Amino acid sequence: MNPYIPLPIAPDALAELRSRDDAGRPCHPYTDPEGGAPLRCCLRRGRAGERIALVSYAPLRRWAAGAGVDPGAYDEQGPVFIHGTDCGGPAEAAGPPFAHPGALRAARRYDTGGRILGGRVLTLGEDGAAVIEDALAEAFADPATALVHVRAVEFGCFLFEVRRP
Repeated sequence: MNPYIPLPIAPDALAELRSRDDAGRPCHPYTDPEGGAPLRCCLRRGRAGERIALVSYAPLRRWAAGAGVDPGAYDEQGPVFIHGTDCGGPAEAAGPPFAHPGALRAARRYDTGGRILGGRVLTLGEDGAAVIEDALAEAFADPATALVHVRAVEFGCFLFEVRRP
């Protein structure tokens, strides 16, 4: 069994983001005409006709607040897609999402104080999930690693978080 569970954005954070995002802007859901947006609420691609929103999200800031630490200059926010209303989260615990062949990903490691320990760029092949799982195993082999953020290299977007198993 894979010990590395990709975490979607938490329901309480989603409720806040659907009102005001982490940059203080109101949420403006729209009907997606094409589908394909990487939804961070349920860790799947959107479908044509779904109501989604693009919001600014600060994943490390939110984790650090819960951990009682200050991420300092490592605090950042960026765009993520979410459903415009509650979707119930991921359908089931599965391997890493958004792991299609040819994708470029970054696995960024953080310590318990919210500081970056390092990262790795990943080129996903036919078994993209295995590449991500191997990178997570490598990251968590360092006992100082508390969590890992997986991001899209092309846009720098946060895709999902994995915490120490």
